[in-house]
Amino acid sequence: MEPMRQSADPAEAARRARFGELPRRIRVEEMVEERPAGASDPAKDRYSADEWLVRWCL
Repeated sequence: MEPMRQSADPAEAARRARFGELPRRIRVEEMVEERPAGASDPAKDRYSADEWLVRWCL
């Protein structure tokens, strides 16, 4: 890395203070959120022929 040079221009100094370096790199492990799966509801997941007829045939 090169040392920061001093500038007489205040706009350049402000720009350098704001954009002078890149943000830290984000690892893949930090991008993923893992949560345990909830227990399934057997009443909700069971097949109902009447519900199928109402949803798809009417």
